[in-house]
Amino acid sequence: MTALVSLEELETQALDSLAAIDQATALEAWYHHHFSRERGELTLLMRRIPQVEPSERKAFGQAVNRLKVRLEEAHAARQADLRSAALSAQLEAERLDVTLPGRVLPRGRRHPLSATLERIVDVFHGLGFDLAEGPEVEDDWHNFTALNTPADHPARDMQDTFYLADGHLLRTHTSSVQIRLMESTRPPIRALMPGRVYRRDAVTSRHYPIFHQVEGLVVEPGITMGHLKGTLTVAMQALFGRDRAVRFRPSYFPFTEPSAEYDVQCICGGEGCRICSYTGWLEVGGCGMVDPSVFEAVGLDPSEVQGFAFGLGAERIAMLVHGIPDIRLLWENHERFLEQF
Repeated sequence: MTALVSLEELETQALDSLAAIDQATALEAWYHHHFSRERGELTLLMRRIPQVEPSERKAFGQAVNRLKVRLEEAHAARQADLRSAALSAQLEAERLDVTLPGRVLPRGRRHPLSATLERIVDVFHGLGFDLAEGPEVEDDWHNFTALNTPADHPARDMQDTFYLADGHLLRTHTSSVQIRLMESTRPPIRALMPGRVYRRDAVTSRHYPIFHQVEGLVVEPGITMGHLKGTLTVAMQALFGRDRAVRFRPSYFPFTEPSAEYDVQCICGGEGCRICSYTGWLEVGGCGMVDPSVFEAVGLDPSEVQGFAFGLGAERIAMLVHGIPDIRLLWENHERFLEQF
């Protein structure tokens, strides 16, 4: 039984040394010492089995196997303990104090032009207008001819146009959407048409080759100039303030007759200042009653329906509402400029 006694001593020593290990490298060395295939303690014991007295050989072999199982289980338990301790130490070292305030990140803001467009749409939506859209690359018929502006019409000189190689063009106004809408929809029509338009303008503080125009159209029997003036007066006061006066001045557009331009009273109260060039008024856009020839171009009878149309520039409204002195600021997107809104 001497061999069995030596196994008990080996187990005691192995377990004592295992309990003292507190590092993964030492644990690996312990495992190599006991289980190495070449010189491990248990490997050497397995090789001794044939040398044990026959009467003790079976009991010795069984004892070696039990020892092997107990040491493997002890090793696995110690390994789990060390991994748990290492994880706890890592979590403690990387612990975050969730009671501390977080880093304040800069918040994005609505671009003043986008906010202005949304405001315009909201105002006219409240007056019963639906939204309509059309292509930015247009043909001559929808952009000019159907709007009572044939090829030899002098009004074409008012809009310096970007022409494409295939004969199409970049629309110079969203009035082209009026034609497409009246071609596809029978009256009554009450629609708002916002979108980008393009003109060969020199870049200045008040002009840019790309800008946003908002066109409005109402078509149904019995529409008068009074409806036009009432609609725009209510809309402008919703945009600029209920106490702001609105005036209409005679003008000319080839697709409306009679035609007018409309202004709102300046923030100076009409006394005159630098913003309004000392006139007391700020120009907003153009309007008028739809010309009968436009109705005829889309197959509507001008004796049965009447309508009015108006247009305004979103950049112009944004500049007036926010006191922006240069239209280029709306397109350059400088961070210091946008942070003000």
